[in-house]
Amino acid sequence: MTGRLTTTDKEILGLAVPALGSLAIDPLLTLADTAFVARLGTTELAALGVDAAILTLAFFGFNFLSFVTTPLVAKSLGQGAVDDARRYVGTALLLAVVLGVLMTVVVEAVAPSLVDLMGAEGTVAGDAVSYLRIRALATIAVLVVTAGHGAFRGHKDTRTPFVVALGVNGVNLVLDPLLIFVLGMGLQGAAWATVAAQWVGAIWFLRLIRSRRMGERPRRLAESLPALMSLGRNGGLLIVRTAFLLAAFTVAASTATRLGPTEIAAHQLVAQVFLLSAMLADSLEVAAQALVADETGRSGVEAIGALNRRLLRWGLLVGGSLAVLVGLGRYALPILASEPLVADMAIAAAGVVALIEPVAALVFVSDGIFVGLLAIGSMVLSTAIGAVTAIALMQWSPLGDSLVGIWWALAVFIALRGVVFVLRYPAAVSTAVRS
Repeated sequence: MTGRLTTTDKEILGLAVPALGSLAIDPLLTLADTAFVARLGTTELAALGVDAAILTLAFFGFNFLSFVTTPLVAKSLGQGAVDDARRYVGTALLLAVVLGVLMTVVVEAVAPSLVDLMGAEGTVAGDAVSYLRIRALATIAVLVVTAGHGAFRGHKDTRTPFVVALGVNGVNLVLDPLLIFVLGMGLQGAAWATVAAQWVGAIWFLRLIRSRRMGERPRRLAESLPALMSLGRNGGLLIVRTAFLLAAFTVAASTATRLGPTEIAAHQLVAQVFLLSAMLADSLEVAAQALVADETGRSGVEAIGALNRRLLRWGLLVGGSLAVLVGLGRYALPILASEPLVADMAIAAAGVVALIEPVAALVFVSDGIFVGLLAIGSMVLSTAIGAVTAIALMQWSPLGDSLVGIWWALAVFIALRGVVFVLRYPAAVSTAVRS
C-alpha cells in the first residue's frame, strides 16, 4: 500500500468501516443481553443458550437476502437500470415476508421438537420453548432487516444500516432491564424486548426504502419473476455453501469434544478469537460485494481487475495486522481460561490461527469479489472442496488427534478455498462482464 489513499481506497474504507460497525454491534449487544439473563439464574441462561444456537442456525440460512440483493442492485445501478434495481429490492422484501410467515408457522409448531433435538430437558426445555415461540414472532422483521441491509449495500450505503443497527440494539438494551426486572417478566421479557427491537428495525428500513424510492412492489408475478429467479437461484447456492461451511466448523467442534473437555474448552476460546478477527475482513467483503458489482455493471475486465487488486491489497494489510495481533494477543488467553492446561492448548492452537490470518483475510475478501461477480457457484465449489478435505483430515488423519491438528485441518480448508478462487477468477470475471 502506498502512503496516500486513492479515490478507490477511500471508497473501500467508506463502505468497510461502517459495515464493520454493523457487524460488531450485534455480537457486542448479545453479550449485554446474555449478561441480563445471567442475573436471572443458570436455568434461564441455559435456555437462552439453547435458543441462541437454534436461531443462529435458522437465520444464517437466510443471509442470501442480503448477499444476493447487494450485487443484483449494485450491478443494475452500475448499468443505469434504476427500475431493475427497484424491482430487485421490492422482490427481496416480498420474499422476506413470505419466507418469514412460513418460518414463523414452522417454528411455532415444532418449537418443542427443536428444543428436544438440542438435548434440553425439564425446566430448561420449558423456558427455551417459551422464549423460542416469542422470538419467532419477529421472524418476518429479521428477514426484512436482512433484505434492507442488502438494498442499502447495493446503493453503496453502509452508514444507514449502521445507524439502524445502533437504533435497534439501543431499543433492545433499554427494554431488556425494563421488561426482565422492572416488570418482572424474566426470560420472556428478554424475548419480547428483542421482538420489539427487531420490528423497530424492520419498520425503519421499510420507511427509508419507501421515502428514497429504492424499492418497487411487484404488482404481477410476471414482473417479479426474473428478479425472483435470480434471488432464488443464487440464494439456493448460498444456502448449499453455508451448509458446507457449517459442516467444517461443526465437525471441528465435535472432534475437539471427542478429545475431551479440556480440548473443547480451549477450542471454543480459539474459535471466538478467529470469529472476532474474521469480522474485520468481513467488512471488506461487504465493500467488495457492492463495489465489484457496481464496477461490473459499468466497466470492463481491466477496471474490474484494478479494483479487485486494490481490495486484495487491503485484505493482505488487514490479514497481516491480524496475524501480529493474534500472534501476540494469544498470550492473554489465560485470563479467560478456566485452568492452565486449557490456556496452554488455546495458546498453541491460536498460533495456527495467527499464521493463517493473511490467507483467511484474502479468502474473505475474495468471497466478496465473487459475490459481486455473482459467481456464487465458484463459492460453493471452493467451500465444498475445502470442507470435504478438512473433514477427511480431521476424521481419518493424525490431525484429528490434537487441537493444534484440528486447526491445521481448518487452515487447509481456508487455503484450498483460496486456490479454487485463483483458478476460477478469470472465468468468473469474463462471465460477469458478458451477462
